[in-house]
Amino acid sequence: MSQSQYPCANCGANVEFAPGTTVLKCPYCGAETPLVAVAGRQIREHSYAEFAGLPRKPIATLAPHTFTCQGCGAVTQSDKISDRCQFCGAPLVADVSSGDQVMPEGVLPFAIDRKALREALRQWASSRWFAPNGLKKVTEAESSHSTYLPHWTYDARTVSHYRGQRGDHYWVTETYTEDGQTRTRQVQKTRWRSASGVVARDFDDVLIAGTGRVAPKHLDKLEPWPLPQAEVYRPEYLAGHETLRYDVEPETGLGTAKSRMAPIIEGDCRSDIGGDEQRVEAVETQYSDVTFKLMLLPVWIACYLHAGKTYNILVNGRTAEVAGERPYSAAKIAAAITAAVLLIIVIVVLIALNRN
Repeated sequence: MSQSQYPCANCGANVEFAPGTTVLKCPYCGAETPLVAVAGRQIREHSYAEFAGLPRKPIATLAPHTFTCQGCGAVTQSDKISDRCQFCGAPLVADVSSGDQVMPEGVLPFAIDRKALREALRQWASSRWFAPNGLKKVTEAESSHSTYLPHWTYDARTVSHYRGQRGDHYWVTETYTEDGQTRTRQVQKTRWRSASGVVARDFDDVLIAGTGRVAPKHLDKLEPWPLPQAEVYRPEYLAGHETLRYDVEPETGLGTAKSRMAPIIEGDCRSDIGGDEQRVEAVETQYSDVTFKLMLLPVWIACYLHAGKTYNILVNGRTAEVAGERPYSAAKIAAAITAAVLLIIVIVVLIALNRN
């Protein structure tokens, strides 16, 4: 299959995209090759209705990419869009324009380099209470790698017909007896009446992960992503970085996107119903002008081994936001509990002495 490698004009080694820049940089001699903007190209939205009518193969049935390293001649196979040669480490980027899979429209290039990554991990590790002292090891550059993760974005116009109830509060005076005396009090009641109506909302860039290889609970914590800063896809941005091929089909992604739109639409229904309380009994939503695109977002993935278990930590390659798993130190937790108990004892003793 077709692939791309980018030799250094100075020494012939393969250059890599340097995070936070607009150049391809040689890791050996330091020579830089500027990325020249391609005129007339823009990130496009694709009609989902047109896409759904096209014949295509499920992504799971596609063969892995076959890479032939131009440096050492080794032949390797991978389901990743970009990777490194397993023998000489040269960056490899696959050609994804064959039409067998959805081609990325945009890429958010890495802005966080390894130096900034170490600082982000250091700050994150130092703020983890009850973490073992060894957690600082995640700041080692060797424990991390840069990866572009596929994401779908969806746009849609929605019109929703709802049915529910509106509750309006009112107050009544109640009489009761306490200690042999008759008293009164104000009690809140709710008067309910039927409600129905129509609400409309346009959704833009509802972001859904295109891979199941990364835990959603951690990936979601890396948001928000500065999508307006994305560049038109070009393989040069992937050189020197791993890029996962999507394994979540666009249809599945759209279903997830609709599930994320649903609570927002329900909130619109409640606002439209008004009153002090609302009950939404049914919502029927019509979707139109649905569009989508595939984006590649930058994530540093760090691995940390503690007590025989591997913990994964993710860092937003654009904003340096950190999310992930962390171990707990039993010794630190026990020490904290002991200190708290001693503090309570001291307070009790001081109160007793003060009373005496």
